[in-house]
Amino acid sequence: MKQSAISHPRSARLDVETELEERKRLVEDALHRALPPESAWPETIHRAVRYSLFAGGKRIRPLLVLAAGEAVGGSRDGVMPLACAAEMIHTYSLVHDDLPAMDDDDLRRGKPTSHKVFGEGIAILVGDALLTRAFEIMADAPAGADAGDVRRRLAATAILAEAAGTAGLIGGQVMDLESEGQAVDARALEKMHRAKTGALLGACVRGGAVLGGGGEEDRARLDRYASAIGLAFQVVDDVLDETGAAHELGKTAGKDARAGKATYVSVHGLEASRQMARRLREEARSAVAPLGARGRLLDGLARLIVERRG
Repeated sequence: MKQSAISHPRSARLDVETELEERKRLVEDALHRALPPESAWPETIHRAVRYSLFAGGKRIRPLLVLAAGEAVGGSRDGVMPLACAAEMIHTYSLVHDDLPAMDDDDLRRGKPTSHKVFGEGIAILVGDALLTRAFEIMADAPAGADAGDVRRRLAATAILAEAAGTAGLIGGQVMDLESEGQAVDARALEKMHRAKTGALLGACVRGGAVLGGGGEEDRARLDRYASAIGLAFQVVDDVLDETGAAHELGKTAGKDARAGKATYVSVHGLEASRQMARRLREEARSAVAPLGARGRLLDGLARLIVERRG
């Protein structure tokens, strides 16, 4: 039997999972430090921000930043600001996505959504606060940073901003809203999800590689990896929405179908979508295979993205 570019003996998989859990704890600590305490004025918004940011989640986006940065020789501390900023932007997008004017959802990460707890007005401000804080973190270069560090930080910030803007996340959300109840072909569906979901995931990888000081060859490999996992994430999301239960997903199951949204399952079918996810995983693994041991965490994250159950 032909072996994949990077094999996964059980012990190696456990080692990777342990390393990812270690980095997740570091991300959680960094996120706590990056936000004002709940007691800071105005207390309501800081309490609401922390409610949404620390409601759970796998922290896949910041883990991608750390894994990409480390894969090209960067330090964890050096790429951590981008890791925190990416998770804040992701959380802001979820808070706004759950609003009645958007997807109108009551459950997120297994808990009542922000607007259900704090009201719609505060939920809107939660998203605004997280987006603003994300770019404040990226703009706050440490004292003593040399010109190269500043250039890399600016480049990573631009990558993140583009992914969060109308060419990425916001543009994809516009397509999503406008396509409800409409016939959507495979090409339009891919464009929508590469923007709405894939752009930010890809920015985590590309930005991490830039901030970590990666060379042109390594960045090209990570670009290919980012393109594959960015789309794979949404394909799996659509499969889980069709097949998962609310207690596994941490959000309302089957909502996309009921809302008449175009998904990979509705356009391609369930089994074809599963095959597509597996193919994208292999593309991601092949892209980072030349990195050898440096790519093990990225490879592990590709597996986590495709094999996740919620």
